[in-house]
Amino acid sequence: MSATTAPIIAHAETELYLTLLQLSAAHPALQDWLAQLPSWLAHIKDKSRYAHAPHYASLIARLPTVLPAYQRTVDLNTSAVTVTLDWTAAATNATAALLKQLMPWRKGPFLLGAQDDPTRQVLIDTEWRSDYKWQRLAAHIGDLTDKRVLDVGGGSGYHGWRMVGAGAASVVVIDPSCLFYHQFMALRHFVGDADRNRYGRLAAHFIPVGLEALPASGLFHTVFSMGVLYHRAAPFEFLAQLKAQLAKGGELVLETLIIDGDATRVLVPSDRYAQMNNVYFIPSVAALTQWLQKAGFVNVRCVDIDETTTDEQRATAWMTFHSLKDFLHPDDTRLTVEGYPRPKRAIMLANKP
Repeated sequence: MSATTAPIIAHAETELYLTLLQLSAAHPALQDWLAQLPSWLAHIKDKSRYAHAPHYASLIARLPTVLPAYQRTVDLNTSAVTVTLDWTAAATNATAALLKQLMPWRKGPFLLGAQDDPTRQVLIDTEWRSDYKWQRLAAHIGDLTDKRVLDVGGGSGYHGWRMVGAGAASVVVIDPSCLFYHQFMALRHFVGDADRNRYGRLAAHFIPVGLEALPASGLFHTVFSMGVLYHRAAPFEFLAQLKAQLAKGGELVLETLIIDGDATRVLVPSDRYAQMNNVYFIPSVAALTQWLQKAGFVNVRCVDIDETTTDEQRATAWMTFHSLKDFLHPDDTRLTVEGYPRPKRAIMLANKP
């Protein structure tokens, strides 16, 4: 363990290794993951690549000591991922000050602290009300009980925790962001071992890499990809990478931006879309259905379409930069500032044959 590695990070990384080792007995493809895991974890802590990495780790190391498991309650199946702690006002203030140095917080919310005393609570009010998305998809996806799940581009890990709350045996969140990795570890500090599964291992894990770094595994019963596809310049390659991680018969949960129209309609922004400079393709649902079928998926269906609102995505005290209202046209909120249709998202489900 390096001098800047918080004990909880070392513990979480050990649990990740032991989980992959345990699973590799029945899934030998994971030996490739195990071989590369040390370099993946070292890369995200490399100060020459991520100047803030030592600082982020030091923040987590300084978080207040949490109570033993029998003196705290963890609820991963509620709108705000909640850890109830009977702690002091001083611990509350210290926690808020440390966690605010991990801003911006984009996916959540999270609630830490005393059950009935707001003065001893830390509510991480994130830019996205990610619970809205979870509510839209939860009724449609397959049962996650005792399942292996991959969450691609999972950010701070909010949805990963919700997947564990829905019964998943193991959830691997992947995202190459150094900040998001440490946000996840901050929550791990408070959750502790409350998510230990019936196999004796922690259920929620984070690997700080992009999907393209993972060798094909065929391991997961369910793969989630939410808010990622439109950032990919080669969408069919990305869909193939998702499929390569699914077990036979496994379910893909794909949430992405869409536009209205028939199977010939795909928006290719000339520059930015809603002020994002890395948006490549926004298909219609009909076009996206054909993409998924062409990529080899079956049983393709759209289960939800929702126009993003400023209730769901907005600036907060925990994300103080521009947000959706700043990305919409000032004279016509049906459009983005660039003149494209405002963000609308679909949830697609499909299976690997």
